[in-house]
Amino acid sequence: MHDNKDDKRIYILKEERPAKAIVALGVPLVMGMSIMVLYNLVDTFFIGLLHDDYQMAAVNLAYPVMMVMIAISNMVGAGAASLISRSMGAEDYAKASHTLTAGFVLTAAGGLLVAAFGLMLLPLIVDILGAKSNTDVFTSQYVMILFLGSIFIMGNYIFGQLLRSEGSVKYSIAGMIVGTVANIALDPLFIFAFGLQIRGAAIATVLGNAIGMGVSVWYYAAGKTLLQPAAKYIRPTAEILKEIFWVGVPAGLETLLTSIAFIVNNNLAVSYGELTVAAMGIAQKIMSLGNYIYQGFAAGSQPIMGYNYGAKNYHRMLQVLKAGILVVSGIELFVMLIYGVFAPCLIDIFTNSAEVIATGSKVLRAIMCVLPFVGAVSMSRMSFQAMGKPQYAFGITLVRQLFLYIPLLLLLNNAFGFDGMIWAQPVTEVIMMAASVTLLVRVIRRQMPSSSSRCTEE
Repeated sequence: MHDNKDDKRIYILKEERPAKAIVALGVPLVMGMSIMVLYNLVDTFFIGLLHDDYQMAAVNLAYPVMMVMIAISNMVGAGAASLISRSMGAEDYAKASHTLTAGFVLTAAGGLLVAAFGLMLLPLIVDILGAKSNTDVFTSQYVMILFLGSIFIMGNYIFGQLLRSEGSVKYSIAGMIVGTVANIALDPLFIFAFGLQIRGAAIATVLGNAIGMGVSVWYYAAGKTLLQPAAKYIRPTAEILKEIFWVGVPAGLETLLTSIAFIVNNNLAVSYGELTVAAMGIAQKIMSLGNYIYQGFAAGSQPIMGYNYGAKNYHRMLQVLKAGILVVSGIELFVMLIYGVFAPCLIDIFTNSAEVIATGSKVLRAIMCVLPFVGAVSMSRMSFQAMGKPQYAFGITLVRQLFLYIPLLLLLNNAFGFDGMIWAQPVTEVIMMAASVTLLVRVIRRQMPSSSSRCTEE
C-alpha cells in the first residue's frame, strides 16, 4: 500500500481548502461525466441519422432500464464507497480493503441476477415502459441487449464509485473516457456497416461499458490505487455487508424512484403522441450535460465528506458544503443561459422533424430551470450517503419523487396539459433545495461540540 500520510489524494480529502478540494475532485469528474453524456447522445445522434423517430422514441423509452441498473449498482457502489471513505478517515485500511473486495464480489453477483431476471421478464418490462405498436419491437430489441450486457454496464458504474471513494478521481474518469471513445467508434460500425440499427446502438453501448470497466479493473490489478482487492477478503463479513447495504439500499431505491418517475413521465407523454416521447428524449439527453455537472461536483464532494465525517472534522464538512453549492450554482446558471438561447439549434442536431424540434425546444427551456437549484439537493443527498446516514438521503428522494414530483406531474398535466407536465420538475427542485440543505446543516451541527457549532468563513 502507498504511504497514505504523504499521498496527495489524502491531503485533498483532509486539508486542502474546501473550494479548491471541491474543484480538484469535482472538475475531473464533471469532465468525465460530460464525456459519458456521449454514451446517450451518440446513440441518439446516430439513430437520428436513420430518420426514424420511432426508433428514437424507443431509445428514450428504454432509458429507465439503464436507470434501474444504475439503481442496483448504487446499492453496491454507493454503500461500499461510503464505508471505504469513512474507514480511511478512521485509518482502518484493512476494513477499507475488505469492503473494496466485497464490492467486486457483489458486482459480479448483481450483474448476473439482473441479466437473468431481465431476460425472463422482458415482454412485461417493455409493456411497463410504455412502448406502443410503433415502438414495442424497437424497445424490446434495445432492452434485451442491455440486459445481456448488464454486468459490464453495472461494473463500469460501480468501479468508478469505488475508485472515487479513495480520491482516485483521475483513474475513475479514465474508464469513462476510454469506454465512451469506444462507443463513439463502434456506433456507426454496428448501426450502419452491420445494418443492425437500434440493436447496433445497444451493442456499442454494452461494449463501451465493458471496455471502461476493464480499464478500472486494470488500475487495481496494476497496483496503482491506494487500496487493492485481496483474496483473503473474498468472503465479506456480515458486518461489512450490513454496512454496505445500510447505505446502499436507500441509495439504490433513490435511483429506482427516479426511474419510476421517468416511466410515469413517459407514459403521460405517450398520450400526446409517440413523437412527443422522441422530442422529450432528445431534450432530456441534452439536459444530461447540465445534470452531470452538478452530479460530478456532488460525487466529488462525497469522499471529502465521508473522510472528514470519519475523522470527526464537522466544521470542514460545512465549509465543503457551502463551497460546493456556490460553485455548482454559478456554473449551472451559465449552462441554463446557453440552453435557453440555443435550444432549437441543439435539438436540430438530432432530428430533421419540425414537430420534434418545436416540442423538444419547449421541453428543454422548461426543464433547464432546475439547474440552479438541483445541485444543492444532489450535494445534500451525497453528503448523507458519505456520512453513513442513508435514511436522510432516501427521505429527500422519497419526498422529492413520490410526494412532490409525481403528484405535481399528474396534477399539472391534468390542469394545464403538456405545458403543465414539463414544469413539474422545476417546481419540485425549488422546494427541495431549501428543505434538503436545511436538513443537512442541522444534522452536521448536531454532531459538533456546542463551542464550534457555527460555520466560520474560510
